[in-house]
Parts: sequence; C-alpha cells; structure tokens
Amino acid sequence: MATRARKGTRRYGKKAQSTVASAMRRKKRGTLKSGRSGRKVTSRKQAIAIGLSEARKKGAKVPPRRRASSR
Repeated sequence: MATRARKGTRRYGKKAQSTVASAMRRKKRGTLKSGRSGRKVTSRKQAIAIGLSEARKKGAKVPPRRRASSR
C-alpha cells in the first residue's frame, strides 16, 4: 500500500540533485568544509547533508529536515 500512495510524487527537485552532486565533487576534491570549525569533510553522508542544506537555502524542492523525536 505504501508504494502505491507515493507513486508519482517526487520528493526532491532537480536543483536539489545538482546541488548535492556539486557538494560530492567538492568532497572528492577536498575543498568541502563543515560549519563553524571549517574542518575538511570526509564522510559521504555529511557531504550529502551539506548539499541538501545548501539546496534548501537556494529554495530548491527539498523536504524539511527530520526533527529528533521527543521520547
């Protein structure tokens, strides 16, 4: 049932995809830096997160960040 309900809906736009790809290229080149510390990013997951964050700032179609559940 879940796959049927989600069929046809794109969760991420093309602009978001290109921004994440750009972040991945910068990670490979070694020029992608993280937040305040400015340390070089080596994690693939972190590079994707930075790319999505940049896409949100540009106004691309990206779902909002997941919030931590309060248990």
